Amino acid sequence: MPEQSTDHIDFDELNNKAISAPLVSHIYTADPSAHVFNGKIYIYPSHDVESNVPFDDLGSHFAMEDYHVLSMDSPESITVDHGPALHVKDVAWAEKQMWAPDAAEKNGAYFLFFPAKDWQGIFRIGVAVSDSPTGPFTPQPEPIKDSFSIDPAVFQDDDGQYYMYFGGIWGGQLQRWRTGKFEAAGDGPLAHLPEDHEPALCPKVARLSKDLLQFDEQPKDLLIVDKDGNPLLSGDTDRRFFEASWMHKNDGLYYFSWSTGDTHYICYA
Repeated sequence: MPEQSTDHIDFDELNNKAISAPLVSHIYTADPSAHVFNGKIYIYPSHDVESNVPFDDLGSHFAMEDYHVLSMDSPESITVDHGPALHVKDVAWAEKQMWAPDAAEKNGAYFLFFPAKDWQGIFRIGVAVSDSPTGPFTPQPEPIKDSFSIDPAVFQDDDGQYYMYFGGIWGGQLQRWRTGKFEAAGDGPLAHLPEDHEPALCPKVARLSKDLLQFDEQPKDLLIVDKDGNPLLSGDTDRRFFEASWMHKNDGLYYFSWSTGDTHYICYA
């Protein structure tokens, strides 16, 4: 359920339970995606800064305006912050709130995929390109056509085809696209969500074009079902999709994982 503040969270307890120290502590980071490029670990997190915007369940208080790329030679090594790789002021179509990104490599070029709110306050997904995994990244002049919502995750299959998985409810606005167009009416994180007894909203997936700059098809639902083959219900908040799509493959099987958001679980199917 929506929360009014973070005052109830014991951050000292969370730190004590962590399996390692923070990779960096000089900046606020979240939402990391990690990739190995040329034998080195590169981490692409979101980067928050202090703001005077009051806390709400739509994430309006997140003042994320740029991305820093982190790198490590191994999981045990020190973490290097390579500094700003892309700033919102350099993205013509974007106004604010650069949330969770991801990255991919193809033919020696590196692609940073990122969500941001456009000048109408609608989340879109953009792509920026660099010849280095640490940037700087040059953004495309427009967001990916037919993109919406947040949390892009890009997966390369064994045949070389790339796919993007994305979406997030509440502040991520996925629920406002149920009709196929953005529904601006309605306040609060629960507006436009399905009823508890209805199927939960699904993450989206789309095949990417060969240059990785556009969708090669219309985004479609990635259906998540229970052991009996029935779609998860909106009221099943311990399992239903909220945000943070991720796909990986092992021994011929595909594993899709996600966050349940307000109930703080990581699930996979």
